[in-house]
Amino acid sequence: MAKGKDVRIRVILECNSCVRNGINKESPGISRYITQKNRHNTPSRLELRKFCPYCYKHTIHEEIKK
Repeated sequence: MAKGKDVRIRVILECNSCVRNGINKESPGISRYITQKNRHNTPSRLELRKFCPYCYKHTIHEEIKK
């Protein structure tokens, strides 16, 4: 039996500081992580501190639209 929309959805987290800097010679790319969130428990956008290999430090990664 199918149950409408899934409660757990897949989200993409993108580094906040890499996006702000834009295309910079120091950071060759943008760090992205794929994770899941529960739609009922977390209806707002997800923000987590993750390691960014391009910035070489822990930064805030925000959920982006697919």
